[in-house]
Amino acid sequence: MVKAFVLVVTNPPAQRIVSTQLKDLPYVVGVHEVMGPYDIVVELEAEQLSQISTVLSDSIRVIEGIKSTTSLVAFPE
Repeated sequence: MVKAFVLVVTNPPAQRIVSTQLKDLPYVVGVHEVMGPYDIVVELEAEQLSQISTVLSDSIRVIEGIKSTTSLVAFPE
């Protein structure tokens, strides 16, 4: 199992809408709105890293209102 976290910066008025859209994506197991330099932290789990890469490029980064993303892949437990 591969676990990753995506740190998302949004346009301020779009934060809630983006959060709602992220919750419906495959491999997303958690969406948290946060304070600080990032607006949303997305937690993903998949069997293979390639699945996370695909959802990141094809589904997350294309959401209107997202300005930037930073991805963190966790070490296996």
